[in-house]
Amino acid sequence: MYRYAPLVLIILSVLIAAGCAIGPDYNRPVMDIPQAFRFDGEGSREVADSEWWKQFNDPVLEKLIVEALANNKSVKIAAANVNRASGMLMTTRSGLFPQIYYNGTAERVRLSKNTIQQVPENPYNNFQAVGSASWEIDLWGRIRRLSESAKANLYATIEARRGVILSLTTEIASTYIQLRGLDEQLRIANETLKTYEESVRIFELQNKYGQVSGMTVQQARSQYETAAAQIPQIEVEIAKTENALSILLGRNPGAIERGVKLSDLKMPPIPAGLPSDLLERRPDVLQAEQNLIAANAQMGAAKALFFPAISLTGVAGFVSEELSKLWLGPSKLWNYAGNVVGPIFTGGGLLGQFRQSEASREAALYSYQQAVQSAFADAENALIARKKILEQVAAEQRKVTAFREYERMAELQYNAGYTPYLTVLNAQQELFPAELQAVQTNATSYIAVINLYKALGGGWIAKGEALTVPHETAREEQVDDKGSTTQHEPGKESVSPKPENEKD
Repeated sequence: MYRYAPLVLIILSVLIAAGCAIGPDYNRPVMDIPQAFRFDGEGSREVADSEWWKQFNDPVLEKLIVEALANNKSVKIAAANVNRASGMLMTTRSGLFPQIYYNGTAERVRLSKNTIQQVPENPYNNFQAVGSASWEIDLWGRIRRLSESAKANLYATIEARRGVILSLTTEIASTYIQLRGLDEQLRIANETLKTYEESVRIFELQNKYGQVSGMTVQQARSQYETAAAQIPQIEVEIAKTENALSILLGRNPGAIERGVKLSDLKMPPIPAGLPSDLLERRPDVLQAEQNLIAANAQMGAAKALFFPAISLTGVAGFVSEELSKLWLGPSKLWNYAGNVVGPIFTGGGLLGQFRQSEASREAALYSYQQAVQSAFADAENALIARKKILEQVAAEQRKVTAFREYERMAELQYNAGYTPYLTVLNAQQELFPAELQAVQTNATSYIAVINLYKALGGGWIAKGEALTVPHETAREEQVDDKGSTTQHEPGKESVSPKPENEKD
């Protein structure tokens, strides 16, 4: 029979090559995609791929983003998850190849003399050196479907990591802008407090010589204390924002270096794109699709369990009672066998697994559709917010200008004796919060552009990804379709893997 072994192997190879993976191949679901954004304005598709944080013209902001991408703990966790998913894919794919093992033993055995059958020598030695191999023939594509699912899970974790990078970059920029806005508010509050302090000093002198009443002095003092109470609140917010930014940077809570003033920051160009671009740009959408691909492949793996599993096993080696004769010809041993195992009755166990896989795929499909719709909503919200916040900034500036003129005219009329000092206080009470609100709105206008970059995604995520590890050692190990590993340089432009029908 040994002479027919090559023929058997050839027949099995033909069967393997002819076998196809059971279960549905993946096709991207048809989505009702809008042809254009409702609130899209002038913009450039190219700037969506640029490092937009450099457009603020603030070296400190650039340095903070580089530091955060290199040290942030969430980024490191996401990278570890990618490595884990890569290992899971390698483990799953290993089932496509023969599994070869070795085993060696050396033992001294003494049998009971009361046994029925005695051996010529008791005790005796036993030496073994054996190699074994097993191979499950993936005739129905179960392992290939599991590998397809594991590969999709790997791509999903890669997209999850890109999503962390997207969120981190935009959050660092937004938090830094908020911090610069609070710094500006603190500057206004301190200057206002000095002005009010001077007014109190003058009125106290005038009251001393009988020129103004004590009530006017107390009115001026109340205005001073109102401004003084505002300063600690702003300082608390500054400290909280600095601590939040420190955590994002991977540091312990502490002070943050400042760069360009809020009023001197440049506005980045506005990115643009079509709604369909979100399907290729947004990490959350791509991640949801890869989860759908994985669930789709799991259906095929569950369906393959209804069919028999075919495997080949073999053992070859040497066994001898004397170590000196272990490697001689008479000590050889070998055997090989084929094994077929299939279900007859499982009490609904296999059917239950298949229905679970169907339900998981259905849930993944709805999750993908929801991710796409949420992406459209995020983009629309970011576009309208950016457009309307600019109108609000202009209105806030006009309001501040009007209140300043109101205060100036109230002081003139008070000094001329036409109005009481209460009119001046009313004007100041309106001006101070208006100035603080104008600064906050101005900061929000920058953040609106940042949110627009986040909502639209873009190639800039790959540029940020290149900063997550030192350039000279930056390597990302990926597993290709044949199970081998390749080295990918994060510094180079990378495109997320598009779904494909996998037929082995």
